[in-house]
Amino acid sequence: MLILLTMLLMGLLLGFIGAGGAGSIIAILTIFFGIPIHTALGTSLLAMVFTSLSGTYSHFRERNTILSVGLATGIFGAIGGFTGSQLSYLIPADNLKWLTASMLFLSSLLLAIRVFRGFGVFADSQPEIPSPNSFKFWAAAVGVGIITGILSGLFGIGSTPFIQIGLLTFFGLTIQQSAGTTMLVILPIALMGGFGYFTLGFIDIKLFIEVIGGTVIGSYIGAKFTSRLHLLILKIAMISVPAAGGLILLFGH
Repeated sequence: MLILLTMLLMGLLLGFIGAGGAGSIIAILTIFFGIPIHTALGTSLLAMVFTSLSGTYSHFRERNTILSVGLATGIFGAIGGFTGSQLSYLIPADNLKWLTASMLFLSSLLLAIRVFRGFGVFADSQPEIPSPNSFKFWAAAVGVGIITGILSGLFGIGSTPFIQIGLLTFFGLTIQQSAGTTMLVILPIALMGGFGYFTLGFIDIKLFIEVIGGTVIGSYIGAKFTSRLHLLILKIAMISVPAAGGLILLFGH
């Protein structure tokens, strides 16, 4: 019951910022509930399928989702997700803990730079979303999808901040559109990454049910607030969640 309630609160926050939240969930399960990290990685990543499905539907109804961008990027992300999950087995648990925490910190830092300062020409203007018929669109979909998919499968973090950075920078989405579309991108990545961990025997069914029981409900409700609360609150939350997950992994006992 404690895991279920904790996941409900996590779901509310994750739905709001448009995140699958595997990195933060992994940190909580590993440190506070003593779940082995490979099992936490696999179970959390597979649970993201349902969390993201709930959040995606809610964001779509709120008109925060760009379908063409989400579907194209997600397809290539699925390839990367399965590949990364197969490679994770080669990393010892202690090393994986530190690597996952480091990736969470890095993603938080890069996302902070993007949403508050911008990268290059995108710092002062909002670029136009490229057409699905253009080379730029598919180059961005392949690049963002494959890279974030591998990161997600390898470290089990969902790569939400990296996906959001890619959508903001290469597709020119707004903060709200990035939050909503990211959840759609995560769906196929989490599905194939979770399947990869399943083939390796790192899925705990009971834990999986407890995680999705809380996060699915919370994610759907949390997505309702993305366009309703002040933009500054959304920016701070997007940056703080991965940073908090990294801190828990590094300094939790």
